[in-house]
Amino acid sequence: MTPTPTFKPQNCPLCGQPNQCAMEVQAATGIQQPPCWCTQAQFSADLLNKIPEAARGVACLCAACVKAATA
Repeated sequence: MTPTPTFKPQNCPLCGQPNQCAMEVQAATGIQQPPCWCTQAQFSADLLNKIPEAARGVACLCAACVKAATA
């Protein structure tokens, strides 16, 4: 049986780089953050479908992956 990968909330599930999610920064530091960039971003259904099932609702995409998907 293949083990399910573990996704870190602070890393993008597509590229593995830090996702710069303000909500995760606040959770990790306890310091109030401004609204995250992702609250204003548009995510296509195609892009969201690329997120591995195990990472859905766990880790945010990074801005670079979102930008690449809309280019």
